[in-house]
Amino acid sequence: MNPKELFDQTTFECSKLITQRYSTSFTLGIKTLDQKFHLPVYAIYGFVRYADEIVDTFHNQDKEKLLARFKKDTYEAIDSGISLNPVIHAFQLVVNKYKIEKELIEAFLHSMEMDLDFTTYDDSKYHEYIYGSAEVVGLMCLRVFCEGDEAEYERLKGPACKLGAAFQKVNFLRDIKSDYEERGRVYFPGVDFHHFDAMIKGLIEEDIQKDFDESLVGIDQLPNGAKLGVRVAYLYYQKLFDKIKGLPPETITHTRIRIPNSKKISLLIGSYFVNKLGIT
Repeated sequence: MNPKELFDQTTFECSKLITQRYSTSFTLGIKTLDQKFHLPVYAIYGFVRYADEIVDTFHNQDKEKLLARFKKDTYEAIDSGISLNPVIHAFQLVVNKYKIEKELIEAFLHSMEMDLDFTTYDDSKYHEYIYGSAEVVGLMCLRVFCEGDEAEYERLKGPACKLGAAFQKVNFLRDIKSDYEERGRVYFPGVDFHHFDAMIKGLIEEDIQKDFDESLVGIDQLPNGAKLGVRVAYLYYQKLFDKIKGLPPETITHTRIRIPNSKKISLLIGSYFVNKLGIT
C-alpha cells in the first residue's frame, strides 16, 4: 500500500468508526452488505452524521459559520480530490468514484441549513426537508449499489426515496420529545407538541406505512450485494415503527423508544434466512 492509499484507507476507517459509535443499527445493516459496499456507505454515513452534529449538538458554537465552512470544504474537496478532513476526504472519494450528483449533496446541506432557521414546518417545507435530509442519502447509497448502471438507478430511485422518507418520519416520531425540548423543533406540519393526540398520531402513522409499503418493491429489486443490508434496515425501522404504533401519544412525547440490540440481531438472522436460503 503506497502512502496515498494508506491515507485514503485511514479516512475510510475514520468514517467506519463514526458509524460504529453513533449507530449500532446502521452498522449492523452495513455489515450485511457485500464487502465492496462497506467503506463507501460508511463514508456517506460519516459525512451526513457530522453535518447533522453541527446543527444538533454544538449549541455554544456559531453553527451557521461551522456549517458554511463544512459546505465550502466539501465542494472544494470534491473538485480537487483531496481534503485533510478525513470525513470529507472519504466522502469525496465516493462522490467522485460513483458519480454522485452535486444536486443531492446540495439538497442534503440545504436541509441542514433549514435546521438552523426553522422550528416549525408547513407541508412544503416538511417535504423539502425530508427530501434533503433523508431521501437524497438513500439516493447516494443507491448510486453506490448500482455501480454505474444508470437504468437500474433510475428504476429504483422512487422506492429508495420512499424508504428514506419512511425512516426519517419514524425518526421524527421517535425523537419528538428531544427535538422539541432540546432544539425547539416540531417537524410534522400543523402539530402542536402539547396537543399531540391519538388522531394526529394515527394520521402520521398512516402516511409512514404508505411510504414503507411503496418502498418494498425497490428492496426486492436491489442488486444481490445490497439487498440483505437494506432489508435489515427496513425490518429494523418497521419493528421500531410497530412498537411506536402500539404506544399511546403521551408515551412517545415523554420517552425515546428503542429496539434492544438482541432484537436487532434476531432481525439480522431472520433476514439472512429470507435472502440467502429463500425461506419466507
